[in-house]
Amino acid sequence: MKKILVPLPSQGSDPSEVAIPCLALFEKGYDVVFATPDGRMAVVDQRMLTGKGLGLLKSSLAARTDAVNACLTLQAHSAFINPIKYQNINSEQFDGIYLPGGHDKTVKPYLESELLQQIIVEFFQAKKMVAAVCHGVVLVSRSINPSTKKSVIHDFKTTALLNRQEKLAYQLTRWWLGEYYLTYPNITVEDEVTSALASPTLFFKGPLPLFRDSKTNLSAGFVVKDRNYLSARWPGDIYNLSSAMIKFLNEED
Repeated sequence: MKKILVPLPSQGSDPSEVAIPCLALFEKGYDVVFATPDGRMAVVDQRMLTGKGLGLLKSSLAARTDAVNACLTLQAHSAFINPIKYQNINSEQFDGIYLPGGHDKTVKPYLESELLQQIIVEFFQAKKMVAAVCHGVVLVSRSINPSTKKSVIHDFKTTALLNRQEKLAYQLTRWWLGEYYLTYPNITVEDEVTSALASPTLFFKGPLPLFRDSKTNLSAGFVVKDRNYLSARWPGDIYNLSSAMIKFLNEED
């Protein structure tokens, strides 16, 4: 049975990006192991889960019903309830790593973890699957190959949360949520990720992200695959990313 590592921040991960791919992996028989900084169960972004505080924008910005149900199911799973500590991760024990996103300020320790960055480098060096979405791509871009002194995705094609998405969510909610949608007010996800690449042409924006994909309709989603690396932009791509991960893992059998 293949084993997939899913590191999470203590708080603030996006419920759609955590629950839907992980349940899909469980359903296909893969062993998913969660990791948090202190070994305690992760708490997903409650605003995204419940829509509280989003007002009339709840239907557009919060997790959909399918993601909420998936998250509630996952939160009852023993693997999710009993994560390992970051410090106990041994990359050699895993066949792939999946890095969900989340934009609340509480995800910063996850995005800035030097330990996780080192582990990501090990997965790239071993040519094992590395999948990331949204802010998870920031964590990947910050992972520096010690031999080249450059990001592990320096010469990889990638996508991530787009400037237009991040700035629009911020502008629509800033009057009552402040900088909730700006994890780092001075730089966007797209700009930081692009700065780690050999050329801006390696960053792919994909089709206009107006609608979210679903289990039965993948046409709205977008995923970039380059060698062992898979990336997506936002929860609207999450079923496509789940499918791409499973396909990659099946092909490696």
